[in-house]
Amino acid sequence: MTQGIQTAGIYVRDQDEALAFYVDKLGFKVHTDVRNGDYRWLTIQHPEQPSFQLGLYVPGPPVHDAVTAQALNALVAKGAMPPLVLEVKDCFAAYDKLHNKGVEFTQEPVERYGTVDAGFRDPSGNGWKMIQSRG
Repeated sequence: MTQGIQTAGIYVRDQDEALAFYVDKLGFKVHTDVRNGDYRWLTIQHPEQPSFQLGLYVPGPPVHDAVTAQALNALVAKGAMPPLVLEVKDCFAAYDKLHNKGVEFTQEPVERYGTVDAGFRDPSGNGWKMIQSRG
């Protein structure tokens, strides 16, 4: 029997805005987009990693009350959530491509620790580190 993590999620302020960013700018694909009333289960996948889904979730019912949802939205907007990591073959080339698509970087590519990394945020404020593969 195979076990492992199938889906991990991040909080976003607007699922349509997040979906456009991750699909149109970063090249992810939609895996699941279903609704149950006001609740929307939305997951995406990196095209080279089909066994893992990244959920794009809006804080709120049925998981959070209004006060908790407001607090979570504020934390995300400040960039206070744990960073995500996107592995790329060539950080300088990926930076140029994404920058030209309108991705706003918080850090240009820097060579350090035996590789190259850059930083950007999604429209909700989630921080990403883009790290060049070693090898």
